[in-house]
Amino acid sequence: MKTVTEKKLDHYFDLTTRALKKVKLMKGLTEKQKAQAEDCLDFAKRYFSDAKYFREKGDWVTAFAAVTYAHAWLDAGARLELFDVGGDSELFVVDK
Repeated sequence: MKTVTEKKLDHYFDLTTRALKKVKLMKGLTEKQKAQAEDCLDFAKRYFSDAKYFREKGDWVTAFAAVTYAHAWLDAGARLELFDVGGDSELFVVDK
């Protein structure tokens, strides 16, 4: 496929919306780790906001790129055990 469909965009927006709602900072983080976790979450939220903006403007390709970047920041935080995601391997790239 060479285009971003509305169905595909809807899927990734839904996935990332659910992931953002699930993410919590892991308990017991050092101050440095907490700052890193907050940075990951901040980047995810900013990219997600950008994705919404580009979608509203009709630029689905850039919206798709931004929403996948947003989710990648969430995956990175979960994988590095900065986020508690309850072992959810459906929304995140983590081991159960």
